[in-house]
Amino acid sequence: MSSQSTRKFRRRVGAIAGSLAALLVASVMTAVGAQAAAGCRVAYAVPSQWPGGFTASVTVTNLGDPVDGWRLAWTFPSGQRVTQAWNATVTSSGSQVTATNVSYNAAVPTNGTASFGFNGSWSGSNTAPAGFTLNGVTCTGDVGGTPSPTASPSSTPSPTPTPTASPSTPPPPTGNPMATVAAMQPGWNLGNTLDAIPDETAWGNPLTTQALLRHVRSQGYRSIRLPITWSNHHGPAPDYTIDATWMNRVRQIVDWALAEDLYVMINLHHDSWQWLNTYPADRTAVTSRYRALWTQLATTFRGHSPKLVFESINEPQFADTTDAQGDTATRELNTEFVRLVRATGGINTTRLLVLPTLHTSGEQARLDALAAGIDQLHDPNLAATVHFYGWWPFSVNIAGGTRYDANVEQDLISTFDRVHDTFVARGIPVIIGEWALLAWDHTRPGIIERGEFLKYLEAVGYHARIRNLTTMLWDAGQFLERTELRWRDQGVYDMLKASWTTRSGTASTDQVYVPRTGAITAKSLTLNLNGLTFRGLWQGGTQLASGTDYTVSGTTLTLTPAALTRLVGNRAYGVNATIEARFSQGVPWRIDVISSDPPTQSAATGTTSSFIIPTRFRGDQLATMEATYADGSPAGPANWTPYKEFWSTFQPDYTAGTIILKPEFFAEVNDGTVTLTFHFWSGTKITYRITRAGTSVTGTTG
Repeated sequence: MSSQSTRKFRRRVGAIAGSLAALLVASVMTAVGAQAAAGCRVAYAVPSQWPGGFTASVTVTNLGDPVDGWRLAWTFPSGQRVTQAWNATVTSSGSQVTATNVSYNAAVPTNGTASFGFNGSWSGSNTAPAGFTLNGVTCTGDVGGTPSPTASPSSTPSPTPTPTASPSTPPPPTGNPMATVAAMQPGWNLGNTLDAIPDETAWGNPLTTQALLRHVRSQGYRSIRLPITWSNHHGPAPDYTIDATWMNRVRQIVDWALAEDLYVMINLHHDSWQWLNTYPADRTAVTSRYRALWTQLATTFRGHSPKLVFESINEPQFADTTDAQGDTATRELNTEFVRLVRATGGINTTRLLVLPTLHTSGEQARLDALAAGIDQLHDPNLAATVHFYGWWPFSVNIAGGTRYDANVEQDLISTFDRVHDTFVARGIPVIIGEWALLAWDHTRPGIIERGEFLKYLEAVGYHARIRNLTTMLWDAGQFLERTELRWRDQGVYDMLKASWTTRSGTASTDQVYVPRTGAITAKSLTLNLNGLTFRGLWQGGTQLASGTDYTVSGTTLTLTPAALTRLVGNRAYGVNATIEARFSQGVPWRIDVISSDPPTQSAATGTTSSFIIPTRFRGDQLATMEATYADGSPAGPANWTPYKEFWSTFQPDYTAGTIILKPEFFAEVNDGTVTLTFHFWSGTKITYRITRAGTSVTGTTG
């Protein structure tokens, strides 16, 4: 991320485990005319395999007359699944798989080839397909003829052995940016570290170690983005010489990451708002500095592995410009970046270079501007990048955006559709260089409800995967605890990991509230099956009884009063039991059973710089707060909505039994009475009235 205010929101090379399995078979192509000769040869190979996953490459050689449009089909003999593809559109139905050309590789001349690749998942064994059909005709190995699709014993590959070594990801062939970017999925950001100002530990993270990078790789990540701020680590004009100690530290971390078999992406990061944003008003000085830095970086790393990737600038932004002017400025700097990196020679002549949109925005106008710039460059080794932090009200919990609802999902789908259709469909790969939610942060718990966040993670993984988008999680320390090398929330990581290869079932909520006293009634949830099958409910290792403990009607799951009474036990305030819904695939959905009573509040006095509302939460959790004047109009900041931003303007303290109204809230509140409505996750709403007179504030209940 790119500004000081925004950053507050987020704070071995080994042996290839899988064997190379080449299968040379042939296929008859559907001819344009009745007399057209048809035939082909297919080479299927697995250059990389690891526990649960593999990369495959497929090359089709046309032995017959030229064709325009192809469809290759096969059956996986061991139940494998395709999770991400490039240079083809791949669909599956069970074990049946079909790969169809994309717009730029539909035409295949006689003796010409069409190639594509994919990442897949497997369990048990990873046996190569025994036969293929092309455009509906069975493979033969010659022009004409349609014998049985069963390959001869001599051409059938041996089953790929179960891997015993750590996964290895050799770089895809030079000149195949789609394959390179696909091989980078999934990615992880070393956020708030090398980009921190003024140095690596200034924003609270420890010094980076090779053990950290090894751990990231062991958790399934295949690439790492190193955001790097250079502005505090170089000398004056005209040379802007990068400090040798800083350059050596960056190179050390790059080399460690490459040694751990990670793809690595480096950039200019907070430089975007520290000095680069004065372009184009100060075009000469900014261009000179930009050229000097990238020339030094490109020269330093020009001999490094092609698994090192360069990103021109993080979130480009420009002062006092329109969006159209910003698009032009971004294109000019991207063009200069490509030109000077290529000119340094070595591996840089073909190294993958990553170009952002203005603000790394996913808006269509920004995407179109970048696409036009890429077209003008005529460089085959480029990728586009945007960032994604979801629908803003949900991302920060403002304007009532407490749930993963239709607004959030539509924003996600629309954004990913736009970047796919603008770039991927034209053969230009896309990296979602940063993604998360802005307010998911271990230092500010409760802004985003955990279950709603899990639904978002599941959806991002799925929608990115089916559109062949590579995602790089923004982690400034809120996901991985870097000193102890553990996930702060194992369930969050589990959902992330599952989303790379499959779907998980969720539900309308992960909380079931029952009263602390009085009768307990049945409680219902809506299951989000996501194409899966519901398998039942468990409490630990014990399966709950269908019909007695719960019922399912369509997608409605109902917990019976008897089951809830047993689960809550003595009905102490808070979580009394946790059960989980299990599905045919993916991560189980955890459901907390909670005892609560409606919260109560007390009168208070204070000032605009310190006002605290005594609150007995009684097992409940705060979801959001409304603030309105007597005439019903919104009060406080963001006066276009009555729902205020969680934590920035108000904050619960469950240990102290208070809700804090912050100075930022009163900074935009008029003298007089304001009605506050507190919404809790149980569904309870309570009102509280405050009266401001200058800097004095009083509060009353009801």
